[in-house]
Amino acid sequence: MADLQPHWALDPGQPISPQLHRILRERVILGDLRPGHKISETEIAVRYNVSRQPVREAFIKLAEEGLMAIRPQRGSIVTKIAFTAVHDARFLREAVEADVVRLVAMLADPALVRELRRQLELQRDVASTEPSRFIHLDEIFHRTLAEGAGKGGAWRVVQGLKAQMDRVRYLALGQFPLNRLIAQHTAVVDHIEAGDIPGAEGAIRVHLREILRDLPQILRSHPELFDQVPEGDLPEPANAPFYGGGNP
Repeated sequence: MADLQPHWALDPGQPISPQLHRILRERVILGDLRPGHKISETEIAVRYNVSRQPVREAFIKLAEEGLMAIRPQRGSIVTKIAFTAVHDARFLREAVEADVVRLVAMLADPALVRELRRQLELQRDVASTEPSRFIHLDEIFHRTLAEGAGKGGAWRVVQGLKAQMDRVRYLALGQFPLNRLIAQHTAVVDHIEAGDIPGAEGAIRVHLREILRDLPQILRSHPELFDQVPEGDLPEPANAPFYGGGNP
């Protein structure tokens, strides 16, 4: 395993199992623990200097998220990226966030718009030099939208469902221009500031379908990292029509 990063260290003053779950989940999503990597409770317990019980609890949660397969007596293994789970998470995320931006555009809160534009500047600052930092800022941007709509709880639900999708997003780093994503974020904010409800909804749908543009190339570049893609189940095109719009 790679050397531990500072934010992958444990805080002995906090419950251990949730920390281990967060750290191992992040390492899987970032690709530090790659699909097929064998990992044991004993290995993790020794590395983090903890008992096996909190490790076991973390493993169970990772298995529930589809990120790990627990194999008694043989060692657990990091799962391959689930193609169908990526598709499902993207679909659910679009459904939730389309309603989120409709609500935010109805409010057109100047303070929220100022905060979103501040975040866009931060995204531009790191796009060419720190792509992994951009992913973090992207998460903050979408969470800010949800909280601005009073739907922070919905965002937390989405977060729990999109682990496989996030694995693909990190694979895409360096392959696809981040400036395109920033331009899409900017379009969302522009429509929100103008109180343009259908425009904001359309802009977020275009943005969240971006992964469908990238997914075929990622599959071709890293076929060994994915589970079996169902025959004929190819991603729908990024410009597929969507329905909705108009005033609520």
